[in-house]
Parts: sequence; structure tokens; C-alpha cells
Amino acid sequence: MSEKTITVSVNGAYMTRTIEARTLLSDFLRQDLCLTGTHIGCEHGVCGACTVILDGRSARSCLTLAVQADGSEIETIEGQGSVDKLGRIQEAFREHHGLQCGFCTPGFIMAITDLLRHHPLETDEEIREALSGNICRCTGYENIVNAVRELAKERGPLE
Repeated sequence: MSEKTITVSVNGAYMTRTIEARTLLSDFLRQDLCLTGTHIGCEHGVCGACTVILDGRSARSCLTLAVQADGSEIETIEGQGSVDKLGRIQEAFREHHGLQCGFCTPGFIMAITDLLRHHPLETDEEIREALSGNICRCTGYENIVNAVRELAKERGPLE
């Protein structure tokens, strides 16, 4: 067994852990750091449920080794808000009924965070294309698109 010590910043807090070199970032977040909001869906990078922000860009944590994130800044759904104070994207999902079972929601919120930071998303077509890497089996996407449309128009702070 090959082990490696890594240090990462997760939601603004620095953490150092010794892990097996083959540990996936999704497993590291969920098992080693107890941040279970990052969901594991397909384990092939297709569904987007495991999306996190890695050094400012969205990444599939089920396709990334934790050792690849050594020295990186990671944002997870836990850094987006709390039960008492939802983040702006979470609030938009609530306002527009953009979730049902909620399994895909953390991945969508993290992907949307990246998209709003880097893309104009001016039309519904652009929004749908931008979100095509995330799968939801419950909502039909319309309410998710409505939430993102509102957020794209606001372009205010996401906190």
C-alpha cells in the first residue's frame, strides 16, 4: 500500500491527511473529511453528482485522485450555505422548486457556481448546454433552468 500526505484547503480550512495514493477525491471528501454532501452517482464522471470546485473550476471528484488535489483549494456544497442561511444558488433552487429528491442538487449547485463565475449564460439554450453535464432523473430540468436564468440576470454575490 502506497501512502501520501496531502494538504488541501477545503471551504477555506486547511487540512493535512495521510491517505492511500489511489484514493479518489470523492472518497477523501466523504470518508476522510466527513463531507458527505458530495454525492457519488455513476462513478464514471457522467452524472455530475460528485462535482466540486477545484482551484476555481468545476471538477468531477469521482475521476480525480485526492493526491492530484494536493496543494489545491476545494469548494464543496458544505461551503455554499447552511440550513439556517442558504447560499444564493440554494435559495434560487428553493424559490423555483429546482429539486425533488435532491441527490443531484449538490453537483448542480457546484456546477452552477462555476458557470456563473465564468460564463454569461444569456439564453435558455446556453443554460441548458452549460448544464448538460449534470443529470437529474426527477425534475425535468425546467425549474433548474428557471433558477439559473434568475441567477444569471442578477449577477450579484453568490453568498
